[in-house]
Amino acid sequence: QVQLVESGGGLVKSGRSLRLTCAASGLSFWIYGMTWYRQAPGKERELVASIAPTTYGTTYGAFVKDRFTLSRDNEMNTVLLQMFNLKPEDTAVYYCNMRASGRDYWGQGTQVTVSS
Repeated sequence: QVQLVESGGGLVKSGRSLRLTCAASGLSFWIYGMTWYRQAPGKERELVASIAPTTYGTTYGAFVKDRFTLSRDNEMNTVLLQMFNLKPEDTAVYYCNMRASGRDYWGQGTQVTVSS
């Protein structure tokens, strides 16, 4: 059974940092790309960052503007999203995603709230 578990969210003030972790189990983690999405109240879910399975190449949403860094540990089956200089508009539920064999797997999400 595939399971993705996010952690690390919380309430921080503008300008501070947070590190989100996604722990995966139940399939061959190192084969698949991993992606973080976020969804703010009343808005559509949007891509935050993604990382390739073996080249570790990354892509980021335009709003990130060098504030976030995505990495993965294929031995620990984890993906880390380091977020710096957080802004109130980063407030959202952040979700970890894996697409495997044409199917999307999602974690339960972790809330990030940034106060001004």
